[in-house]
Amino acid sequence: MREIVYDNYYWQNDLIRLRAWSADDWNWDYCTNFDSETLRLADCELSLPPTVVASQKFSERIKDFSTANNRTYFAIETLDGTLVGRINILLGDEQHGTFEVATKIDKEYRGKGYGTAAMRIMLKYAFMEKRLNKYCASILEGNLESIAMHEKLGCEQEGVCKQNIYTNGRYHDEILFGLTKEDYLKKINSCRK
Repeated sequence: MREIVYDNYYWQNDLIRLRAWSADDWNWDYCTNFDSETLRLADCELSLPPTVVASQKFSERIKDFSTANNRTYFAIETLDGTLVGRINILLGDEQHGTFEVATKIDKEYRGKGYGTAAMRIMLKYAFMEKRLNKYCASILEGNLESIAMHEKLGCEQEGVCKQNIYTNGRYHDEILFGLTKEDYLKKINSCRK
């Protein structure tokens, strides 16, 4: 196969590259599903114990940009090809111009900027290619890494739904963040100066 040149590739930046999720990526999904507390923060619930078959079926369902529940899934790789995470975009409400994005980074690769780098690509894609107007995020209280990432991306906290999510024996607040295309463009333009 001919060597791929990524010099002008839209789906990468100086840290990561996005690609289609592959059925062969099931092992990454399976192994990362043993991090129960991170899954609870992300999904707002305790997941059942992981199984190989469930991860294989899930990976088969979302491979090659197949849409699952209106979500399109991408693998997040370092520029040397190491799979570090997964990101998906929910384009379920194009009529109103809103969208959601979810990321999952393997524990050993967190805190290195991979999730933020992948989010930057997704925001650019949604705002500049899909003509969407607003990114919306719902974050469980205590998910400090996600809150910090959203603030770094320029998202604003728009509200708190008090005691809205029940998990781990109590009700938790749900923190709402948002970013409009207008604010996104202001942030991008100020970074270029």
